[in-house]
Amino acid sequence: MWLISFLLVGIFVLIGCGQSEKAADNQENVDSLAAIKKAGTLKVGIEGTFPPFNFHDEKDQLKGFEVELAEAVAKKIGVKAEFVETKWDSLIAGLDVNKYDVVFNNVSVTEERQKKYDFTNPYAHSHATLAVKEDSEIKTLADLKGKKSAQTVSSNYAQDAEKLGAEVVPTDGFAQSIELVLGNRADGTVNDDVTFFYYQKEKPENKIRLIDEAIATSEIAAITNKNNPELTKAIDGALAELKKEGITSKLSITYFGKDITEK
Repeated sequence: MWLISFLLVGIFVLIGCGQSEKAADNQENVDSLAAIKKAGTLKVGIEGTFPPFNFHDEKDQLKGFEVELAEAVAKKIGVKAEFVETKWDSLIAGLDVNKYDVVFNNVSVTEERQKKYDFTNPYAHSHATLAVKEDSEIKTLADLKGKKSAQTVSSNYAQDAEKLGAEVVPTDGFAQSIELVLGNRADGTVNDDVTFFYYQKEKPENKIRLIDEAIATSEIAAITNKNNPELTKAIDGALAELKKEGITSKLSITYFGKDITEK
């Protein structure tokens, strides 16, 4: 009889501990959003070197589609956006050490990333395109096979280049990738088409040519830690309001000349 009583006590203790841990986790999720509101600041991870999504203007002011979008989202939540600039290859990993609360940086939704992180509903759509030097012998996507493509290694664009049979030359961002192509140290680079359009508009003296073939289309969303669903829900609510009010589309047209918020 004493053995049965001992086992029952043990079971109740384990159940109690499990419920306490679950309650603690739920409270942590709520507290995380509450802490953000109490501090009055939403920390946003961003590169700051990826025009026109996010970049520094001639006065060194941080600007761009995602900068203004993140600011508008923060305002809807009732706080201000504080940007933490980080290089792409360590940008998403910054969430793991709570360097910031969310990342707004042209991050494509992928199954691999969804295993570890949460995504908001998409706020834009990306169309991957290959850019080469104007006098390059590359005329089609198939011509990139066996050639060098300058890419940030952890990006989905690097994966696109590898699928085309290219050797990836590691870079720390868009600007360096373009530099390698123009300097004949890489044969091409894959990136978002609107980024190339903006570059051609701002740097017409740097002659690049886009290959008129579609590579891939992906959904772009903000990314957060899985242990913070309340924040993700709040950002989703803000994004939905901004879309309904036409603000997201207006920002897109301002920076891209077209609405990339729709497929």
